[in-house]
Amino acid sequence: MSAETAELSLSIRVGDLDDARVLGLLREHLAGMHGSSPPGSVYALGAAALRAPDIAFFTAWRAEELLGCAALKHLDATSGELKSMRTAAAHLRRGVGTRLLDHLLEQARSRGYRRVSLETGSGPAFEPALALYRRYGFRNGDPFGQYQSTDFNQFLHLAL
Repeated sequence: MSAETAELSLSIRVGDLDDARVLGLLREHLAGMHGSSPPGSVYALGAAALRAPDIAFFTAWRAEELLGCAALKHLDATSGELKSMRTAAAHLRRGVGTRLLDHLLEQARSRGYRRVSLETGSGPAFEPALALYRRYGFRNGDPFGQYQSTDFNQFLHLAL
């Protein structure tokens, strides 16, 4: 079985924000965002923020190996926001992000959302994620929520 085929057998669980492996992946995510973004331009969420009642946090696993994480934030009755999408470095380009995105979009549809949005950065570090979002039909658009537009960030939206 190839590495790519093996990743397809992953399971998605409600994220345990007390699990040291999950906390480590979130630290990796935040470090990556800060390392690839100008000061003041990181809106990634840490564990404390992901505990908010308006956020559903999920993790991807193969057996007991953590592969990635993602969250869906409730914005209003018809829209949600993707947050904290991260694939563990050892599992990049193996379909983990695709499976997590599928799960978040399924959750959004089950909630009756008509639109899902996200804020992300620009530059080489963000291109793989942007390519994934665009394959799903996300399009660049206006800022939403409390976000302010800068030369660095961009806003993507998907009508469901």
